[in-house]
Amino acid sequence: MAAHNELGEWGEEFATKHLVKNDYEILERNWRFQKAEIDIIAKKNDEIIIVEVKTRNSDYFGDPQDFVTSGKIKLLIKAANEYLVSNEIALESRFDIIAILKNKTTEKLEHFENAFYHF
Repeated sequence: MAAHNELGEWGEEFATKHLVKNDYEILERNWRFQKAEIDIIAKKNDEIIIVEVKTRNSDYFGDPQDFVTSGKIKLLIKAANEYLVSNEIALESRFDIIAILKNKTTEKLEHFENAFYHF
């Protein structure tokens, strides 16, 4: 497995532990619909949270959250709508980004709630 894939998987696990520690219920991980993948679907306080996890080993080219493109956002919104409809969920929802920097000297997590779209 490529090193970036291992880092990404580590980041998703790290993000999941952060969410559980903060009283989120994890409903799904790596949920796919067509070309989209939702890293984490969670629930907290009667709200569904769609979480995109971005893990990088350096912020030299920008912060991890800066790599969530408009195309990725459109795919996430489409997938989230499908998840809610197909599971007959009528709760409020939001999109969060968890940005992680992980290297030999740093292990930093930032959780951005309502990061880009609310419906």
